[in-house]
Amino acid sequence: MREQDIGPPAPSSGYSLDESVGHLLRRAHQRHASLFQDRGAIGGLTSTQFATLLKLGELGRATQNALGRAVALDPATIQGVVARLRDRGLVDVARDPLDRRTVVLSLAPAGETVLAEAVVQGRRANEQLLAPLAPEERRMLIRLLRRLLG
Repeated sequence: MREQDIGPPAPSSGYSLDESVGHLLRRAHQRHASLFQDRGAIGGLTSTQFATLLKLGELGRATQNALGRAVALDPATIQGVVARLRDRGLVDVARDPLDRRTVVLSLAPAGETVLAEAVVQGRRANEQLLAPLAPEERRMLIRLLRRLLG
């Protein structure tokens, strides 16, 4: 945007977008997503698919509902994410031997491979985003974000 395209300053509302936590968090998230996708999405994963595979890898096996809660996704969203991961052969779906009505998810071998590559890229994105911060500032930022989330 050119300087002449910017109009006169609006009357002060006492609220600055540059001081808005939501705005700054959104911009930080956009930057992280851009860094994660910088070399092309590993295995074509979105950040939500990556989070889902990562959590499933940590859990080993999980129902779709439990996985959705662990990744903080609503039931409709996790259903779509799991369907896309399953269709790509990254997630295995099986019936629980103790309760045949229950579907249990686990990483397929292809999912383990894609996840291992994506973890490297995720670490790189975190490192690049946090590069301006000292190690203690990084730990403090994580603590504060966790506290905000309850």
